[in-house]
Amino acid sequence: MSRFTVRTADQLPTLLQAYRKEAGLTQREVALRLGVTQQSYSALERNADTVGAARLLKLLHILGVELALNKPSSPHHPSKDVSDAGSGADKPVW
Repeated sequence: MSRFTVRTADQLPTLLQAYRKEAGLTQREVALRLGVTQQSYSALERNADTVGAARLLKLLHILGVELALNKPSSPHHPSKDVSDAGSGADKPVW
């Protein structure tokens, strides 16, 4: 697999499974490297939207996957708070 743009957390389980298989690793092998049980890793892979950033980064490293963040070229900024429009504030909404 090469470059893939992830826009929603729902995409993560399928991608993580595909990258794991591409790396030739079983769930058990990945679980051992992460320091969790195979059952815990299986649940993590199915529910990837609940994984913390540090654990996700460690998992991606194990799978040989690099995380790159890109700002879209579109002028539309979905994270900008509409209530700040006209106030001159340019702060992100977390």
